[in-house]
Amino acid sequence: MLSDMEIASNAKLKPITEIAAKIGLTPDDLELYGKYIAKVSAETCHRELGCESGGKLILVSAITPTPAGEGKTTISIGLAQGLAQIGKKVALALREPSLGPVMGVKGGATGGGYSQVLPMEDINLHFTGDIHAVTAAHNLLTAMIDNHIHQGDELDIDGRTVLWKHVMDVNDRSLREVVIGLGGRTMGFPRESGFDITAASEVMAILCLTDSFSDLKRRLDNILVGFTFDRKPVTAKGLHASGAMAALLKHAFKPNLVQTIEGIPAFIHGGPFANIAQGANSVMATKLAMRLADYVVTEAGFGFDLGAEKFFDIVSKAGKFNPGVVILVATVRALKMHGGVDKKELDKPNPGAVEKGLPNLAKHLENISKFNMPEVVAINVFTNDTEDEIKVIENFCSQKGYECARADIWAKGGEGGAALAEKVVHVLDTEPGQYKPLYELDWPVERKIETVAREIYGAEAVDYTPDAEKDLRKIKKLGYEGLPVCIAKTQNSLSDNPHLLGRPKDFLVTVRDIVIAAGAEFLVPITGDILRMPGLPKHPAAERIDIDDDGKITGLF
Repeated sequence: MLSDMEIASNAKLKPITEIAAKIGLTPDDLELYGKYIAKVSAETCHRELGCESGGKLILVSAITPTPAGEGKTTISIGLAQGLAQIGKKVALALREPSLGPVMGVKGGATGGGYSQVLPMEDINLHFTGDIHAVTAAHNLLTAMIDNHIHQGDELDIDGRTVLWKHVMDVNDRSLREVVIGLGGRTMGFPRESGFDITAASEVMAILCLTDSFSDLKRRLDNILVGFTFDRKPVTAKGLHASGAMAALLKHAFKPNLVQTIEGIPAFIHGGPFANIAQGANSVMATKLAMRLADYVVTEAGFGFDLGAEKFFDIVSKAGKFNPGVVILVATVRALKMHGGVDKKELDKPNPGAVEKGLPNLAKHLENISKFNMPEVVAINVFTNDTEDEIKVIENFCSQKGYECARADIWAKGGEGGAALAEKVVHVLDTEPGQYKPLYELDWPVERKIETVAREIYGAEAVDYTPDAEKDLRKIKKLGYEGLPVCIAKTQNSLSDNPHLLGRPKDFLVTVRDIVIAAGAEFLVPITGDILRMPGLPKHPAAERIDIDDDGKITGLF
């Protein structure tokens, strides 16, 4: 059996100009990054986004992730290829991989088998430099804050209250908390700071929620960076930073166009994580795809409780999106883990464990209905799955009235996704969704947080630390109560405890503090032990990645 990387290496890519032509883009609409990668020009984006969009939006989500893997990105790609197999004009809109996970736990993030986006080595590594541009723009603001304080502090910024940290696109736990400005008066003002991963940067969130340079600069101006000595808020506008930040983001602003292994156009743009940010690709890329294709497949990060909830309550409002259907990805392997099976035992047939894991699937399906959305369960088929195990999932869906389809897309690509595509099109043609929000923006912040925790996670109640209660008072005083909530929570459980698998009950969600992301226009309640700078595992994926004298990269998968 060929590996993902071998399959990708053997694939015959088409010039990106041919891929663009499938959705009506000409060479003049593109800015080429070699033969197989392009950005869509800002002028073209402006032209196309000014026209009415007719594409039907399909949102792919999943059950609670496990180390066994669910293959959500692989399903998204395979579904798009399946739609093309049945004669539909389709495009993908996906997030860019972050170097943190690529070099850390997950390895590559461009799908798998015969359902990949290509060229996968470039996409997984530096791609077109978008994430580095976000890093530079973020850290420019950091430097301007410290320089302002050093040069006399005209704004009267209290260095002890500075909220804006540094970012980098590598997992490094040693940089979570640092002291800067050491070395004497010429080195700046000593203060505590730290690093987040770039995917957690508010600049990344802003880039993915805007669709014009004017709105980009407005949002950058509104970033809350700290407070004065008399407790007045200081924003990036006071530092005159937004113009230079936006200039650094000039090219990152433009969506990237690549192709799947079967030549389907794929917009890959923006990379916020779903456990600490909104977890969706850029609004710009999704809008552009919907303008140019009849069907658009997009993905929300991690499980439905994280990425999909935020897609509906944050991203859909920003982009004015109304997905027609939600695809919920489930695997025999993941359900066995939720049923109590150790990862080392997953290859052993165990229909009983699959059945024990079904409550996790059931909870996510219930959550989909709370947004007034129809659903299709996609069973991502693995080689070692038995017929009896798959039947457990199919029988559950049949008994509960849920649409369900097998997707053998790793091995068969679009052919293996055709049955799923047929079901999706049937739902879109007969009963498309008309989403309703989970909460209203004018509700108190506590009510919004508790609604998500109770309705989506299944929590008994929410507990606030003294720091979080202080943040709630600050939010009300500063007038940010009308913002949506983007809860930062572990992806490994419906609760805020990563060790509680399945469908936990009678648990509390603990909010440690609440970050005001005024530029992104949401609030970030931090729950449990969630961190905005991950660490590397004992044996990171980086140990396996290599390059030979011919420039061939190995070890990404």
